[in-house]
Amino acid sequence: MSQTQPIASGRKKRDIPEGTWIQCKGCKAAIFRKEAEKRLCVCPECDYHMYVSGKTRIAQVLDEGTFEEWDANLLSGDPLGFSDRSRTYVERLAAEQKKTGLSEAAITGTGMIRARRVAIGITDSQFIMGSMGSVVGERLTRLIERATKQDLPLIIISGSGGGARMHEGILSLMQMAKVSAALARYDDAGGLFISVLTNPTMGGVAASFASLGDVVFAEPKALIGFAGPRTIKATIRIELPEGFQTSEFLLEHGFVDRIVPRDKLKSEIARTIDYCGK
Repeated sequence: MSQTQPIASGRKKRDIPEGTWIQCKGCKAAIFRKEAEKRLCVCPECDYHMYVSGKTRIAQVLDEGTFEEWDANLLSGDPLGFSDRSRTYVERLAAEQKKTGLSEAAITGTGMIRARRVAIGITDSQFIMGSMGSVVGERLTRLIERATKQDLPLIIISGSGGGARMHEGILSLMQMAKVSAALARYDDAGGLFISVLTNPTMGGVAASFASLGDVVFAEPKALIGFAGPRTIKATIRIELPEGFQTSEFLLEHGFVDRIVPRDKLKSEIARTIDYCGK
């Protein structure tokens, strides 16, 4: 008895290019990449706001071709000669720069939002989790000082899950106070600071400048807090209530002024600037 042979269809199977489809981390649905990008990387099934890079956020928020970067030449040193079991801090920085195309976790500069000139800073969680090292703190401080001197509205979009950067010790931790002090001087000068919290905004960033906005916006379902749920469970053995550190929970309890979907953010920032007379 002969074996059954597969029927030849006469058609070649098409190869689907790698990266054509992506999986939503919210609902696990498979999404056509071009469809997601058209929606500013927001899931069409569940509205989950996916990660976007700092450079992409600049393109989404600022008027095209108006961004002028400040202090890109400020680069991290290695004040502690830090090294873990796998590599030195210098090697880690070089690897992160190669992987992300960024020189550091913060991008700062100026640009236009609906023809309104602003000072803008963005932290990117892809670069050592967007943690605050000396250069991140210095870039943000200089951004705030220029916004004060030039009387510009200040926008900082936070995407930082790493807190203070352990590789720089106390020099990293002091950036929280330095950036906050610059914001206090900016406030005394009558400046308008709009803080935008994205997923994630944690650690020293959430405990300092990200929470000090005159107006605080957050993206939907963003993780916002100091220590994350896994850290809390591992250290003090407490299981947090469901949704405890989401932007929706913080809005309900008065820590966030408004939840703004990504496609509405540019318009909401422009409206806020106009409303506040800046």
